[in-house]
Amino acid sequence: MTLAGTFAPILIADDDGDDKMMVEKALKENRVANPLVTVADGEELLQYLRRQGRYQDAVKPCFVLLDLNMPRIDGREALKIIKSDQDLKKIPIVILTTSKAEEDILKGYNLGANSYITKPVTFEGLVKVMNSLKNYWLEIVELPERDALEQP
Repeated sequence: MTLAGTFAPILIADDDGDDKMMVEKALKENRVANPLVTVADGEELLQYLRRQGRYQDAVKPCFVLLDLNMPRIDGREALKIIKSDQDLKKIPIVILTTSKAEEDILKGYNLGANSYITKPVTFEGLVKVMNSLKNYWLEIVELPERDALEQP
């Protein structure tokens, strides 16, 4: 998704620094031009999306890669809050987590996740997943323009 000649960021919400680094590296391997923004927990994610505190100038992301297991506000609660907020609910949320638990998958979709992906165990697997995400979310899917994402 581009915004007036620039690319909307991809927002990565994950508390594991190594996982964030690997996702960023895998996206770069796939030549994703979108800026990558990272946050460490659900509280920081909500602050970013609501443009609060140090995120007052934040740009709405084209989609969010959301880990479920984070401190302060976990991914499940953050997802619930995002999808019940008129200003945020249109932002696509892709759960990217280590959990394969059927309960987590079902709950994620029931809370409004657009996709649920279990993190691959190898970097090569992650590169393939990021390539699929790039193809789907950045090249195939038609998303509303940024202004439309901001309106109820």
